[in-house]
Amino acid sequence: MSMFKFANVLLETNPRSLSYPSLYCVADSPVVYDEKSGEWLMVNRGNYDFSTYFNGLSVAKLLKFTTAQRFFLHLELKGAACKVYQTFGGSFDAHPQVVSEPKAVLPQSDDWQTVDFELDVDSTMVLAGFKIESEGRLAIRNSYYSLDLAQDPRNIELVVATTTFKKEAFIERNIGLVHDQIIESGEDIASHFHMYVMDNGRTLDAKALSSERIIVRPNDNVGGAGGFTRGMIEAMEQTPEASHILLMDDDVAVSPESIKRTYNLLRILKDEHREAFISGAMLNYEIGEDQWEDVGFMTPQGTFAPCKPMMRMTQYADLVYNEEFKPSSVQREQMYAAWWYCCIPISAIKRNGLPLPVFVRCDDAEYGIRCHPTFITMNSLCVWHMSFHERYNAAVERYQTTRNTMIAQATTGMAPKSDFLKELHNNIRLELKKFGYENAELCLDAFEDFLKGPGFISKPVAEGCFMQANRNKEQLVNFDELQRQADADPDLKGFNLHDVDRQLIDGDKPRSIAQRLEDLATDNGQRYLKKPGSGYAVIPLVGWAYPAGAIHGKKKLIVIDWYNRKGAIRTKDVKRYAQIKARYAKDLRYYKANIERLRKDYAAARATLTSVAYWKHYLKMD
Repeated sequence: MSMFKFANVLLETNPRSLSYPSLYCVADSPVVYDEKSGEWLMVNRGNYDFSTYFNGLSVAKLLKFTTAQRFFLHLELKGAACKVYQTFGGSFDAHPQVVSEPKAVLPQSDDWQTVDFELDVDSTMVLAGFKIESEGRLAIRNSYYSLDLAQDPRNIELVVATTTFKKEAFIERNIGLVHDQIIESGEDIASHFHMYVMDNGRTLDAKALSSERIIVRPNDNVGGAGGFTRGMIEAMEQTPEASHILLMDDDVAVSPESIKRTYNLLRILKDEHREAFISGAMLNYEIGEDQWEDVGFMTPQGTFAPCKPMMRMTQYADLVYNEEFKPSSVQREQMYAAWWYCCIPISAIKRNGLPLPVFVRCDDAEYGIRCHPTFITMNSLCVWHMSFHERYNAAVERYQTTRNTMIAQATTGMAPKSDFLKELHNNIRLELKKFGYENAELCLDAFEDFLKGPGFISKPVAEGCFMQANRNKEQLVNFDELQRQADADPDLKGFNLHDVDRQLIDGDKPRSIAQRLEDLATDNGQRYLKKPGSGYAVIPLVGWAYPAGAIHGKKKLIVIDWYNRKGAIRTKDVKRYAQIKARYAKDLRYYKANIERLRKDYAAARATLTSVAYWKHYLKMD
């Protein structure tokens, strides 16, 4: 059988590759792009190790999930004399190991020389790769890994769908990359690929950006769930029908090579894995070598969490660990792939239905848990995404997340081992202890909207609810205004933002046992032994932070979003605390009296809410 080209040796010029070159090549000297010749140059004598996140080969996973039997490397080199070695890494390798003898020894040449060899792979190897010892300036081009397969690759029609809302800079750049490096690549994917961009903000020039294989759809603002669902319907109804759809966020940076490798991976999956979901990793847009998540799970406590610890993809030990990681039984039961990069078979959509109309948040988690597929991850399949703590939004975390997790669990049985009512209780109490009354009320708004039943969410009201939540959340002001407000507040005398640093914001103070008991009983002096409080503390904005010692006994809290240079002043309000607690108690009484009926109503609505007919009407496609 002829060789199947799987992965190009990747070198790029973008902010991530320039800031974190070890994602591509670990070297003694720079590897630079020569615009005049179009070649990549290893500029000096030295060692150039391509056993990296993008250029190592995931041999263990390829053997497990695909029909690959043997592995080969093709290199094209020109310039100084050099030696080419194969590398490999196993479970306990912190650094790539080198096969003892060079696979190729090349003399100096001003002409291109070709190197082709089979990689030595055994059952102990997780990764394979290569390194070059160069005697001087050396150019590289057109290099790639290929595979010998046990059966012919299957035909795949891949759609990439992205939903955007006023993120023009990101999406236009990604459209350009896809056009230049996929559609114009001349590779097999080019004739089996479409990209749909659902423009929920209607701010893109659809005519200028669209082409034969890239289609921009002006769309109502129906959130990520609505936009991605439209992409699914477009993929099912195009000619030829798509076999897979890759859902990808708009506010990401992407390497087109990740999409190419995803396409190639789909073509060679073993029959027993052909309906697997391919889950791409979220690398940190700000710290490009850090991986935050590639698969997540819903915890028993009712929170979203990554399965893996955060890893640094420039460290070889982390590359190996990332490939070998095995989710726990608890994680496997409630695991999902986030839709910043998730490839789903169309057959799975036909069998399991379309997403729920929840606008944003939890749509991807619910869908992954509902389908319960095999999830395949692999080094180099990724996007770079802004980290969540840098864009914390209470309207999302307190309203959308609270409402949607409850709706999802009641409708499709998502995460049956998660206690979302307990998570609601904890979040309300946490906000109240920190005097975040607006955000506590957002939790109750969400709870009450869930209690309205499926008739409420089935109508196109989600956008209005989210916009209202954004209006109702605690409103932040810029630092200049925050300082003016503090200067006018006698309780904040002496506060100066110039004296504040991240250590102070993120810090805490110890509490005595008596103080702990007091906080437990009184929610920071707001019930039973009610106290007006005195002084102030500076704390972080993010909702999950609980600097209990810092806020104990205070009258005022100054919350800071240092990344976006905004903040707000909170004041203890015992009367408002009591009103929120009374409202919550009333909601709980209704919940306990009606939850069995609500669960039946939501479950009965599942078939309708996930149907093509319903969604076409919702999206005004009919």
